[in-house]
Amino acid sequence: MEKTFYSNGKLLITGEYLVLDGAKALALPTKYGQFLKITTGAVGQIHWASFDYDNSLWFEETISFKEIIDFNNDNESERETLIKILHEAFLLNPKFLNSSEGYSISTKLTFPKFWGLGTSSTLINNIAQWLKINAFELLKNSFGGSGYDIACAQNDSPIFYQIIDGKPEVEIVNFNPAFSNNLYFVYLNQKQSSKSAIASYYKKQNNLSAIFPEINKITIEIAEVTSLEKLKELLQKHENIMSEVLELPTVKENLFSDFDGSIKSLGAWGGDFVLVVSNENPTSYFENKGFETFVYYKDMIL
Repeated sequence: MEKTFYSNGKLLITGEYLVLDGAKALALPTKYGQFLKITTGAVGQIHWASFDYDNSLWFEETISFKEIIDFNNDNESERETLIKILHEAFLLNPKFLNSSEGYSISTKLTFPKFWGLGTSSTLINNIAQWLKINAFELLKNSFGGSGYDIACAQNDSPIFYQIIDGKPEVEIVNFNPAFSNNLYFVYLNQKQSSKSAIASYYKKQNNLSAIFPEINKITIEIAEVTSLEKLKELLQKHENIMSEVLELPTVKENLFSDFDGSIKSLGAWGGDFVLVVSNENPTSYFENKGFETFVYYKDMIL
């Protein structure tokens, strides 16, 4: 027996944090993602090996079926986190442990693990594909979060994502700006924890209902934008609103105040990638400031 599954990575362009509470978000699946390969293994256990984009082994464990079935642990080590995901998957489909002798499973990222493009969401979606269970439900029961990353894992086009009455709504969007050569992604040299960022957001959460219509409007306008200058304006407006909500300076104010162009945080503020919009190629500007991971839009987005 050998089975292989694949899921796309993700970038959240608008609606960060607010998407948790029902705002409409624009999200882009990436050309990078993760593979999951399953073969028959030793009786009563799963041998698990996770490989980074360069084939380096970053995680390897042997986990018994009993550990998965009886799991009851709040430890957040990599091993315990994986067992928790498998335990929740078992609750949704017990047959995968009851009808097999054992498994040998490997995962392979096609992007560096620290990039924050969805190491966890691509894993959860791959496990859900394998076991024929609902990936959104598996995410909710294990990691939590809005689920936009699962929607990106499952779609090969830009999407609007929104939680309506507690359920994920996904709409394919024809977002293919003519000026994509002026769009770039820059890595901020630090991985940001989604879990801790979300917890911080809820601590600072104010009355957000008045903000949602404006964020939703900006999201729709960005998806339909035909002018580079208009895109810059909309991104700046979105950054200003979120700066007030989070009580944090924008990434441009914080790190790149002298930059001639727009810079938009993507997902959790303070880490991972930012979207850069510039009339001229800004590679040298960011390299001079020590930010050397620079990806062109056409190389990143599906």
